[in-house]
Amino acid sequence: MERTLVLLKPDAVQRGLIGAIITRLENRGLKLIAIKFTSLDRSLAEQHYAVHQGKAFYDGLIAYITSSPVVAMVWEGPDVVALVRATMGATHPRDASPGSVRHDYALQVGRNLTHASDETQTAAVEIKLWFSEDELVDWDRANDAWIYEGE
Repeated sequence: MERTLVLLKPDAVQRGLIGAIITRLENRGLKLIAIKFTSLDRSLAEQHYAVHQGKAFYDGLIAYITSSPVVAMVWEGPDVVALVRATMGATHPRDASPGSVRHDYALQVGRNLTHASDETQTAAVEIKLWFSEDELVDWDRANDAWIYEGE
């Protein structure tokens, strides 16, 4: 099974959308294996967004992501990276498909509610940045036979 990191950014937290977004991922059939409610320090924010360092929006992004608590989660499932990204919608809410989180709840790219790993290799790095191995809970879900073929 693939794993991916999902962050509910400060705007999702402040707007009370934590439950709505988690519900969409659970309803999709994905399995939550780690979650924490936390405030980012600048060091973690800079590590997480290192790929954007030097870009015009970088300083604003760091200020924004450290401005309020976030919810960090690890989700598991087949093709979970692609499924989560489809559930969240395009980075810019105006381009997001109807029914996606960003289409339904966001208006601007700077307040697009979530971060989701863009590929499995990135997910592995990001998960290690946010969670220790003992924080990832490997558990059997009773309804997996009704979600996954051949399970």
